[in-house]
Amino acid sequence: MTPPGSIRTAANRYGSLLQICCLQCPISYSLARPVHAHMIASGFQPRGHILNRLIDIYGKSSKLEYARYLFDEIPQPDIVAKNNTDCLQTPLRMRDSVFYNAMITAYSHNHDGHAAIELFCDMQRDNFRPDNYTFTSVLGALALVAEKEKHCQLLHCAVVKSGTGFVTSVLNALISSYVKCAASPSAQSSSLMAEARRLFDEMPNRDELSWTTIITGYVRNNDLDAAKEFLNGTSEKLGVAWNAMISGYAHRGLHLEAFEMFRKMVMSKIQLDEFTFTSIISVCANAGCFRLGKEMHAYFLKTVANPAPDIAMPVNNALITFYWKCGKADIAREIFNKMPDRDLVSWNIILSGYVNAGCMDEAKSFFNEMPEKNILSWIIMISGLAQIGFAEEALKFFNRMKLQGYGYESSLSAGNALITMYARCGVVDAAHCLFINMPCVDSVSWNAMIAALGQHGQGAQAIELFEEMLKEGILPDRISFLTVISACSHAGLVKEGRKYFDSMHNVYSVTPDEEHYARVIDLLCRAGNFSEAKEVMESMPFEPGAPIWEALLAGCRIHGNIDLGIEAAERLFELKPQHDGTYVLLSNMYAVAGQWNDMAKVRKLMRDRGVKKEPGCSWIEVENKVYSFLVGDSNHPEMRQIYNYLRATGLGNEKDREHELSTHSEKLAVAYGLMKLPHGATVRVFKNLRICGDCHNAFKFMSKVVGSEIVVRDGKRFHHFRDGKCSCGDYCWGISGINYNSTAYHPYFILDVVADVSSHVSSLTIKYKNSKREEYSSVLRELLMTKKCNLLAINTKLNVQNLAMAKTSKRSDQHRREKEEK
Repeated sequence: MTPPGSIRTAANRYGSLLQICCLQCPISYSLARPVHAHMIASGFQPRGHILNRLIDIYGKSSKLEYARYLFDEIPQPDIVAKNNTDCLQTPLRMRDSVFYNAMITAYSHNHDGHAAIELFCDMQRDNFRPDNYTFTSVLGALALVAEKEKHCQLLHCAVVKSGTGFVTSVLNALISSYVKCAASPSAQSSSLMAEARRLFDEMPNRDELSWTTIITGYVRNNDLDAAKEFLNGTSEKLGVAWNAMISGYAHRGLHLEAFEMFRKMVMSKIQLDEFTFTSIISVCANAGCFRLGKEMHAYFLKTVANPAPDIAMPVNNALITFYWKCGKADIAREIFNKMPDRDLVSWNIILSGYVNAGCMDEAKSFFNEMPEKNILSWIIMISGLAQIGFAEEALKFFNRMKLQGYGYESSLSAGNALITMYARCGVVDAAHCLFINMPCVDSVSWNAMIAALGQHGQGAQAIELFEEMLKEGILPDRISFLTVISACSHAGLVKEGRKYFDSMHNVYSVTPDEEHYARVIDLLCRAGNFSEAKEVMESMPFEPGAPIWEALLAGCRIHGNIDLGIEAAERLFELKPQHDGTYVLLSNMYAVAGQWNDMAKVRKLMRDRGVKKEPGCSWIEVENKVYSFLVGDSNHPEMRQIYNYLRATGLGNEKDREHELSTHSEKLAVAYGLMKLPHGATVRVFKNLRICGDCHNAFKFMSKVVGSEIVVRDGKRFHHFRDGKCSCGDYCWGISGINYNSTAYHPYFILDVVADVSSHVSSLTIKYKNSKREEYSSVLRELLMTKKCNLLAINTKLNVQNLAMAKTSKRSDQHRREKEEK
């Protein structure tokens, strides 16, 4: 039998060690685990505060399975022997409210609200009375469950019944719960905020947290006027509430109000902390105020001398983000290099900056230098590679991430990142398959999959998935509506898109912002509903910004609405005078209408203002290597073969007036892919700008003749060309069913492949351009008899034959004219 003194000594020693672990929470698990192991090895049975502390440490370290195991090992009172006289010799462990509180807190800390509420119910069934700590813990978990309002009201009743309704900490937690419920998209926010206000008004004692909770609650629910009224009504200098006001103004794009709030904080001598500086620096970044951001940087260095690491690090991270967004990468990197302490956030910000700037070589080098990586680091790299179409390399990074234990089976974020990766690389079927097989999904997963289907022209499937999400009880957020309205816009589903837009505020209490209005105006203008689009613009609660006018101008370009297009362009010239897209769209609109003088004026205005058109660039990945092409490119070592291939297929003719169209970057990339990839393989090309109509027609033609799927991602969406058709249904051009009748393809005839070329062509019909009769070419018949499907060989012989046809046709026309003259 172990002497009582030895047990006391061991308990004190273990208790002291666990206390050290609690003081160093970020690394508590790595320290607590060997301490716990030593207890087991030495035969010491933890109880009381030691056992409670172990549960707390495991909970805060996200090791819920260990915490729950310890909790379940504690017997309930009715099973514990009552005749133990020496509790030191027989370590008595009895489940009580303290252990319940520790386990409920662990669930709340790990965002498992359902488990926390379930354990709270078990606690009451076991006849344990909840105390102040119980209610504050379980109320903190309410934001993580569905039917928040119902659970909040039930817990409110339990608080009143228990007699703890006068305790300030419990009332603060209850007010916070009502505030979080009010922020839910489907909640009746006004009634819930009214209940929170009533609780606040009836509080016998209010502390700083009480004021901060109600003020931030109004900020969260976009009632900034009420929040400001409360803020002005308190004599306390609530730094957290002032910070919340700045963040609230910033979130709604009210940058001037945010700057004014910061000025008042300084004038009122309210203590500025790291949250104040990070918030106002973020406002400068989002507003593009480089000069003001530099002044904030200088003010921070002046007012906070030798800041502590916990203050300096978040502010430096905000500054790095600010300079990156303002295009000052060298300053951002200098701040990073001079930081005495860096956390993972610092490293990820620099990594994200390189990725967003398209500097993937620098990003990969920096990624390899990182001393530590989390799942966000991997996701940034995978998303960056997928964004520029490096599918093979992105997949390699994902496989490396799985080896680090971040596979989609164990991490929801990894699964969501993989959905986005597949979608951005043009493999939407793989993204959908992954989505279906994921063990669990959240709203981010649904939004990512809906966005993927919309980007790939599968609008009907996107709507079907959105409706399925609603049936699963997942409430749509602002991103959900952005994705489904965009999917409707790409597919021309005007009625459905308008229905979802109208339901945002009327059904789900989601306030549309400028992005939502821009999407619905794009939807209407693509369909030619300009009068309805103007009505939507006039009903907006704010002045239309650049995204609104850009959507309107794009629709005018499709339908040739020159008058409205001029109005939209003039507004864009004021808002974004250096944006080349406005000049190009207006110039092209004039060209289509034959207004050459107006087109020349736009081009001259562009030159006078120093605006340069962004050059078109396309790239394709072949055998793990990326090849880039520019318009009229001549730098590629195999460019002669590429041009020969285009001429042989009838897609390029140096003597043709449309020769410039045959050298578009996307056409060169597709031709190179067809030359190098195995027959029948999918050709995936990525372009920085929008695909032109000529190339769009060309790729439809090529997909039917070659028998390969051609996938092109331009600046707007994906185009899947299969068997002579595009997934966009030609809707992006405002027309449908374009025939292959451009002289840039075949000067004398159009190919209409009757059979499946990818399997073996059995027959081929030649329809001559100016003739209704159909003839069969003996040259083609000879090729088809050999069961070969070599497009280059076929078209080389076709072009030879075309010359003979042309000469014959010319002689026949001359002979006919001579007869008519006679």
